[in-house]
Amino acid sequence: MSANSFDARSTLQVGDESYEIFRLDKVEGSARLPYSLKVLLENLLRTEDGANITADHIRALGGWDSQAQPSQEIQFTPARVIMQDFTGVPCVVDLATMREAVKELGGDAAKINPLAPAELVIDHSVIADKFGTNDAFKQNVDLEYGRNKERYQFLRWGQTAFDEFKVVPPGTGIVHQVNIEHLARVVMTRDGKAYPDTLVGTDSHTTMVNGLGVLGWGVGGIEAEAAMLGQPVSMLIPRVVGFKLTGELQAGTTATDLVLTITEMLRKHGVVGKFVEFYGEGVAATSLANRATIGNMSPEFGSTAAIFPVDDETLNYMRLTGRSDQQVALVEAYAKEQGLWLDPKAEPDFSEKLELDLSTVVPSIAGPKRPQDRIVLANAAQQFKTDVLNYVDVVDEAGKESFPASDSPAVTNGAPSNPVPVTAPDGTTYELDHGAVTVAAITSCTNTSNPYVMVAAALVAKKAVEKGLTRKPWVKTTLAPGSKVVTDYFEKAGLTPYLDKVGFNLVGYGCTTCIGNSGPLPDEVSKAVNDHDLAVTSVLSGNRNFEGRINPDVKMNYLASPPLVVAYALAGSMKVDITKDALGTDQDGNPVFLKDIWPSEAEVNDVVANAIGEDMFSKSYSDVFAGDAQWQALPIPTGDTFEWDTESTYVRKPPYFEGMGMEPAPVEDISGARVLAKLGDSVTTDHISPAGAIKADTPAGKYLTEHGVERRDFNSYGSRRGNHEIMIRGTFANIRLRNQIAPGTEGGYTRDFTQADGPVSFIYDASRNYIEQNIPLVVLAGKEYGSGSSRDWAAKGTALLGVKAVIAESYERIHRSNLIGMGVLPLQFPEGQTAESLGLTGEETFSVSGVTELNDGTTPRTVKVTTDTGVEFDAVVRIDTPGEADYYRNGGILQYVLRSLIRK
Repeated sequence: MSANSFDARSTLQVGDESYEIFRLDKVEGSARLPYSLKVLLENLLRTEDGANITADHIRALGGWDSQAQPSQEIQFTPARVIMQDFTGVPCVVDLATMREAVKELGGDAAKINPLAPAELVIDHSVIADKFGTNDAFKQNVDLEYGRNKERYQFLRWGQTAFDEFKVVPPGTGIVHQVNIEHLARVVMTRDGKAYPDTLVGTDSHTTMVNGLGVLGWGVGGIEAEAAMLGQPVSMLIPRVVGFKLTGELQAGTTATDLVLTITEMLRKHGVVGKFVEFYGEGVAATSLANRATIGNMSPEFGSTAAIFPVDDETLNYMRLTGRSDQQVALVEAYAKEQGLWLDPKAEPDFSEKLELDLSTVVPSIAGPKRPQDRIVLANAAQQFKTDVLNYVDVVDEAGKESFPASDSPAVTNGAPSNPVPVTAPDGTTYELDHGAVTVAAITSCTNTSNPYVMVAAALVAKKAVEKGLTRKPWVKTTLAPGSKVVTDYFEKAGLTPYLDKVGFNLVGYGCTTCIGNSGPLPDEVSKAVNDHDLAVTSVLSGNRNFEGRINPDVKMNYLASPPLVVAYALAGSMKVDITKDALGTDQDGNPVFLKDIWPSEAEVNDVVANAIGEDMFSKSYSDVFAGDAQWQALPIPTGDTFEWDTESTYVRKPPYFEGMGMEPAPVEDISGARVLAKLGDSVTTDHISPAGAIKADTPAGKYLTEHGVERRDFNSYGSRRGNHEIMIRGTFANIRLRNQIAPGTEGGYTRDFTQADGPVSFIYDASRNYIEQNIPLVVLAGKEYGSGSSRDWAAKGTALLGVKAVIAESYERIHRSNLIGMGVLPLQFPEGQTAESLGLTGEETFSVSGVTELNDGTTPRTVKVTTDTGVEFDAVVRIDTPGEADYYRNGGILQYVLRSLIRK
C-alpha cells in the first residue's frame, strides 16, 4: 500500500468499472512536467513506502529543475518485464540458479518468482538458412527446432515453474512488434488499480513501445531479473530533450528516412542517458507506425527513451489491433484525467529543445557500419566510393599496389574494381565485384511493424515484376516480418506472389538478419568473396549495421527502408546510383529506373486502408501463448528447481553464486593488474559479446567440437547464451575486434604477459593463465564504450574473464550499469584525457587505489590509477547512484537481490 502522503489516492469511473488511481495534480509542479516525467511521478506516488520511496523523492520530481544536471536518485518500479529469447534464456537460467542458491543459504526457493508480469517472445533464434523458395519458412522453422530443442524445453519448464512468466513460442513474431500489437496495455489494471503501463526489457529496442505512450527502455538481463523479483530500477531523474515536430513528410520519403534523420540529429546533439520526448503540431500528423519506428531507434541515438504522448492516434491503433472497447475507453479517460493526453500546442518544460520540419526529410540510407552515419540517397553511390577505400587496397598514384599477385587491382568509375567470375549451381555465370549487394533483407522490428513501408516494398516488387525485373543472381533476398499480420495483409492485397518472384519469400517471423542470423551466403558467392577479399555489402531494413554483425563475409552494411531494400536487390551493387541509374531493363530492352517502380503515397495508403483490419490482429493473437504442434509436443521437465543436464551444450548452471555467503566480502583495491584489451572508440556490445556465427578455430568452436557437436550444429553465440562456458570463450571474440595491444590482428586476440615477451594469444586462453596466477585484469577503451544492444553477456563475460575494472573515455548507459551489476568497476579517464594522451600502451601493470572507500558506505568521486611506468591519473568512478554502490559492494546485483530476499 502507498503511504499516500499527498492524499493522491482517488477513483476513476470508466463505464461500469471503477479503478483506484493516484492523482498527479496533488503534487505541486506536476502540470508543467514533460509527459515522461509525469509517468515517473505517478510511479512514485503509487509505490511510496516511506523508506526506498519517500515524500521527498516525490517533491523532488514535482519540483524538477529542467536545467540542472541529474543528481536526485529515484526508484522506478516497472509494471512488467519483456524479454526476447537470446537475453531471456540466461535470465531464466539465472532465476533457476538463484532458487538453488536460496535453498543452500537456508531460504525459501519459492521467493524466486516474478512479482510482475514477465513475457518472453522467442524471436532471435530463427536463422535464414533457406531463402528464395516457397518452402523456405518451413525449412527454417524445422532447422530452428532441431537446433534449439534444449533451450525451448528449458523455457517451457520456466513457463510452468514460475508464476507470472509467459512465453510466446517460435514462429509468432518479433518481441517489439508483438509488444505494440498485443502485449502493451498503455494503461495497466491490477488489483483494482489503474496506472500507466511501464516496463523494462532485455532488448535495447524495447523503446519501440514508446510510440504508444508507454514508458519503457532496455536494460541488461541482470537488471531485468532484479525487476522481475521486485527490485526497483535505481536511476537519476533524467534531463528531458524536447523534440518538436512540424510539417508533414513529403511524397517519396518514408519513416525510415525520418528516423535516420532524427538519429543523426540526436547523436550529434548528445542524448545519452536522457529522455527524448516528441511534441508539437507535427506529432498529430505522425502515424502510430511511424512513432513506433522512431521510438525503436532510441538506442541508435543513445537516449534512454524516446516517447510520444497518448492521443487519438494511439486509440485508433489500439482499436485496429484488437484491444477491447473497455481498454480503449480506459486509456482515453485515464490519460485525460491525469494530464497525459497530447496537447499539440503545449510547450512543456524541457531541459533542451530541438526541432525538425518533417517536409525537409529526404530519402536516406545509413552506413557502412553505424546507424547514425546517414547518407542522402542521391549521394550514396559516391559516398560508397570513398568509404570502400577503408576496406580494400587500391593502386596508388605511383602505380604501387598491395593486392595479392593473383588479383588485378583497378579503379573503375572512381571506385575500386576487382571483378571475379562466378558460376552458379545452375550453370549461369556472372561477375562479383566490390560493392556487390550480397544480402538484401526486409527484416527487423524497426520497419516490419510499419505497414506503410512494408506495403511500399511489396508495391515496388509488383511494379518490378510487371516490368520484367528480378533480383541479381548474387543477392540473398529474405523477408522476415515481425508478425503474422504482415503476411496476412500481403495475402489479402494480392502482393505475396510479386515479393516471391523477386526473391523475397518468407523465411521466418523473427529478427534474422538484423541480429546476425542472415545465414550463410551461397557457397559460390562466399568462396569468391573470401578468395579475393571482396568488400561486398548488405542492405537491410534494420536498426543495427555494426561491423561483423550482419554476416561474416560482408564488410559493409547499410540500413534502408524496405522499398529501398527491394530496389538495391534489383540493382545488385552499391556502386549503382539508384536515383539516376537504371535498375535493369524491361521486356523490350528499355531501361527501368527507380521512379518507374516507386509507388505513390495514394497507392500505399489505399492498400493499407483496404487490406488491414482488426480481425487480422484478433486472429493472430487469439491464442498467442499456445504455439504450434511442434512447440506443444516438446516434453516439459517438472519441479521447482531445474534438473541440469551435465552433457548439455546449451543450458548449464552458471558459477555466479558459488561460495556466496550471507555477508559480502569487503571491496578491495586493485593491484598488479594487466590489460586484457586496449580498444578504440564506439566499441559495441557486439564487439564484446558477438551474437552471430561461431568459428570452428576459436575457443568456443573448439569447446563445441570437444563436446561432440558437429560444425553444422554450432548454431550462434546468441542461441548458446544459456551456456556460460561458450559465452566466456566468445567474449571479445568478434571477428572485427581490433585489440591495440595485439597490432596486426583482428578478432579475439591479445598478448599474454604471463609468458615471456607476451606472445599473441586468444583472449580466453590468456585470461585463464591470468586467473591461475591471481592476476587481475583491466580493459582500456575510448568513447561510447558498450554502445548497441543491451547485452548482459557483454558484462557477464567480462567479469568471468577476470576483468576487475574498465577504464573508458565514456560509456553507453546500459553497459555501464551491467558492468556494475556483475561487480566490474566502470572508471572514466579524466575529462580531455585518453589512453593515448597519457601514453598508455597496454603493456603496463595497473593499480587502482581508493576503491575501499565504498566499504564506509560512500562512493568516491575519483580513484587513483597508477602504473609501473610512472603514469598516474585520477579516474572518475562511474557508480552513479547509491543503489548501484550497493550492487557493487555485494559483488553484483543478483547477489544483492538474493541476500535481500533471504532476509525478508
